[in-house]
Amino acid sequence: MEQKRSKFGNWLRNSITARMLIVGLLLIVLLIPLEFVKSLINERSLRQTEVVREINSKWGNEVVLSGPILKVPYEHTSEERIFDEQAKAYRTETNTSIKYAYLFPDTLDIASNVASKPLNRSIYESVVYTADISVQGTFPKIALSEEDITPDAILWDKITVLVRSSNLKGIRSAPAVQLHSQSLSLTPKYDREYLNTLESEPIQNLSMETTTDLVFSFDLTINGSESLKFIPIGKETTASMTSNWHSPSFDGNYLPIDDTKEITADGFKASWQVLQINRQFEQVFYEKLPTLIEFAFGTNLIIPVDEYQKSERSAKYGFMVIGLTLLVFLLIQLVSKIYIHPFQYVMIGLALVMFYTLLISISEHSSFLKAYIIAGGSVLLLITVYSRAILKGFKFPLLVCASLASLYGFIYVIIQLENYALLVGSIGLFVILAIIMFASRRIDWGKD
Repeated sequence: MEQKRSKFGNWLRNSITARMLIVGLLLIVLLIPLEFVKSLINERSLRQTEVVREINSKWGNEVVLSGPILKVPYEHTSEERIFDEQAKAYRTETNTSIKYAYLFPDTLDIASNVASKPLNRSIYESVVYTADISVQGTFPKIALSEEDITPDAILWDKITVLVRSSNLKGIRSAPAVQLHSQSLSLTPKYDREYLNTLESEPIQNLSMETTTDLVFSFDLTINGSESLKFIPIGKETTASMTSNWHSPSFDGNYLPIDDTKEITADGFKASWQVLQINRQFEQVFYEKLPTLIEFAFGTNLIIPVDEYQKSERSAKYGFMVIGLTLLVFLLIQLVSKIYIHPFQYVMIGLALVMFYTLLISISEHSSFLKAYIIAGGSVLLLITVYSRAILKGFKFPLLVCASLASLYGFIYVIIQLENYALLVGSIGLFVILAIIMFASRRIDWGKD
């Protein structure tokens, strides 16, 4: 029995196949703590999302602005035939009700200046903004002839102006629309479907004799976060946006005009132009006013790949880092004839896993670059010193140090890239494979 154990022990120590099987098994086992680390990163990322959402809800969520819109009431007369039981005959009954038409502007020009700033809670940060919005344009002459509504049926003294916003909570100025030489204050009005509607007091001195276009303007200061968008309700809608935020993402159905788009480290500028023919809705709605949010355009103030996203991306390469590092030690063992115990492989693998916990914990309190350097340098030093005790001498520990440093540097470059990450990663893996093939060409694989 002892002789069999001795033969089995010698086979484990001397057989190349046995060493490869042991290293492969240990690599699979080390995936378990690596998955725990990935779960930790995901948990911290979700916690950040919750805190940022809470910060934004108190400051002001995304803003989608629509308006101004003329709300025109009119009398609608209908006839109904009713059977009279006493007279045993039908009689006609006339009913009069109040209905509404909603008129959009002919021209609509929106200018916005968005001042963004970071808002912190504990270790978490959100980007919020205060937007100064100036809106002006013209309404056409009020006429509803396309629906056979005569000017006499219009209730001219009850016409009001509507402005709709997805975020009334963030408004920081008392909005008032300048229209027809009047200043019309806006007050919230309950809307069962849209909810966030501001309606003005009735416009004075309007009548069927009013033949000129109605010029309007209003200013609005509003707090928001994540995005600022506008709905192009004008027959011709133009919009411009300037901001000190350096990472905009232009979103919605319409993109800015190329010649006007300018993005620098100090902010961005952009302008839009949307014509009625570019969208799929008319200029007048009757009875019910739709939200039209699906036609909104504007800008998302995005945060570039944050620390949690970078940590998650780096952890995805954990299998490759651990596998290649253990492979380097295996090749050194085969070349140098130095025996490395499976326990020592496990210690090296756990040290590599610790890199990701150090990275996520340090990056929460510092920049990702500093966290990467500190975590990588710590693990690199630990494994180099440990390999010095295992492998003796300095040649192989320095080889391990150089290999691991190159691998961490390569992964950091991939994480920073966006458009060329796949290309650089593929080329890098090809080079690594070529180096391993070249380094292992003289190993006698016949020893089993």
